[in-house]
Amino acid sequence: MVKVNSCVFISGAGTNLSALIKNSRNYNFPINIRLVVSNKKNAAGLKIAKKFSIPLKIIDTNSSLFEVNILNEIRKRKINLICLAGYMRILSKNFIKNFKGKILNIHPSLLPKYKGLNTHERVIKNNEKYSGCTVHYVNYKLDSGKIILQKKIIIKKNDTPKTLARRVLIEEHKLYPKAISKIFNL
Repeated sequence: MVKVNSCVFISGAGTNLSALIKNSRNYNFPINIRLVVSNKKNAAGLKIAKKFSIPLKIIDTNSSLFEVNILNEIRKRKINLICLAGYMRILSKNFIKNFKGKILNIHPSLLPKYKGLNTHERVIKNNEKYSGCTVHYVNYKLDSGKIILQKKIIIKKNDTPKTLARRVLIEEHKLYPKAISKIFNL
């Protein structure tokens, strides 16, 4: 199987990165992770990339050239798919235009509800019965791209934002690889 060269953008713990790496080691999984990009030099997920000997790039998002630099790096490595996995920066329209239809994101809510940050707090505050996670294509509007897959879970009476976040994250680790397989018709 010819795998698609991919890049994962992270900002934090890298648990979704870890799930994607483990799946990418499977012969039948359609992507090969060739680069990990982080906007945080202390992101715990960078240790995961090092453990699996995946090249990494830490970008200074304060620089006006950071997107140009990262696009050059991506082109140099012949990357054809970008997976945002807990990447806490909004990409510019120009960056998205360069990879239109080739950027995925995982979001911890049942989109289109609860776009943006603090989703678990808002879900609980609004007494929702369900929450979950969504894998979607990235477009110019925050968390508004075409939905690929979603996973719904029941919110328990004793859930807090922290317990709900943990339960949703477990589902994210399963849903992201499943969505990637789906877009490649596997």
